[in-house]
Amino acid sequence: MVGEPHKADETEEAGALPPVTQQASVRRVARDGTALDRIDVLAEETPVALVYNGISHAVMMASPADLEDFAVGFSVSEGIADDMTDIGEIDTVAVEQGIEVRIELSSRAFWRLKERRRTLAGRTGCGLCGVDSLEQTVRVMEPVKADLKVSLDAIHRALDNLPEAQINNRATRSMHAAAFATAQGELKLVREDVGRHNALDKLIGALLRDGIDPASGVCLITSRCSYEMVQKAVVTGLPILVAVSAPTLMARRLAEAHNLTLIALARHDSAVLVSHPERVY
Repeated sequence: MVGEPHKADETEEAGALPPVTQQASVRRVARDGTALDRIDVLAEETPVALVYNGISHAVMMASPADLEDFAVGFSVSEGIADDMTDIGEIDTVAVEQGIEVRIELSSRAFWRLKERRRTLAGRTGCGLCGVDSLEQTVRVMEPVKADLKVSLDAIHRALDNLPEAQINNRATRSMHAAAFATAQGELKLVREDVGRHNALDKLIGALLRDGIDPASGVCLITSRCSYEMVQKAVVTGLPILVAVSAPTLMARRLAEAHNLTLIALARHDSAVLVSHPERVY
């Protein structure tokens, strides 16, 4: 729920996951040499392994909260699952080295995943996870079909309310957020994480698990907009992506080619319409 801190998911061992934030003693030193010992709130960063049908596929450094949302969002946005029908039971389990999120995949989705892993067997390295050739850098995606129209006032309304809804970032100043707002600018969902991709995956997972149509609203992110963020938005069917920072050229090209309205450098009094401005009035 918007405005409430996100707590770590339950596991097989109650209370086994670390808290999302913890207090730590630090020393603040001024330029003139004066020092002050104090207690700060720091964000936790934990290795999270995504395990599909018993096989570990990826390990991400993430905040230990909303991990079932993360599992669903990552699976769909990365093309491992087509939709929720490919995803069965999800268990979040604390282990000695971190956290395992154990996901049951449908047989068709698991076969695709095994084929993808097979193409990487024996390779000594790759610049992009799960990619073994230049042709695979950008996936084949259907263009966004939504004809949503949103006023600039509604987008600014959502932006104005977002900082208050970032509970964990207000305490730590070190966490990204991804949010979903209605066409009227009302925030419906907010997810936070130390990683910008993770935050967006958690939001996507929350939308799918809650049965909210991604085409019905606007996605806002508190980070720069790289091509991966655009790719995740397109795959999910989000029609409008609003970023507080600037996009890359590749992000712009992808958004333009796939009918995504990309808005960048979004501030309380201005915004830059990067692609498909026809959805904004």
